[in-house]
Amino acid sequence: MSRQTNAERIAVALEHVDAIHRHLARGTLDEEIVIDAISIRLSAAIDVLNGGDPTLGERLFPAEWQTIKATRNVLAHAYHWVDDDRVRATVDNELPEFERVLREEFARLQGD
Repeated sequence: MSRQTNAERIAVALEHVDAIHRHLARGTLDEEIVIDAISIRLSAAIDVLNGGDPTLGERLFPAEWQTIKATRNVLAHAYHWVDDDRVRATVDNELPEFERVLREEFARLQGD
C-alpha cells in the first residue's frame, strides 16, 4: 500500500465528517443509532489523521491532539463506556472547529 499524502488523509477525514452531517440530517443525537454511527465516523476521522511524521493531527491540532486521540481511543476500544452526552458535546462544541481546520488545510494543500 502506498503512503497517503496529507491531502489524501484530510480528504478521507472529511468524508467521515460529511457522513456525520448526513447522520444528523436523518436523526437526532437523542437516538442511539445516530450516536453509534457518529461515534464510528468520528473515530475513523481522527484515526486517519494519526499518520505521518509528525502526525498530521499533531501538526493541525497541536494543543488538542492528545485529547482528540484519547477521544478516538475511547470510541474505538472502550465503546461500552462511551458517554452519549460526551458525544453530543463533541459534535456540538468541537466538531465545527475540527472540520474548519481540516477544510482550510485541504484548500491550502490543493493550492500548493
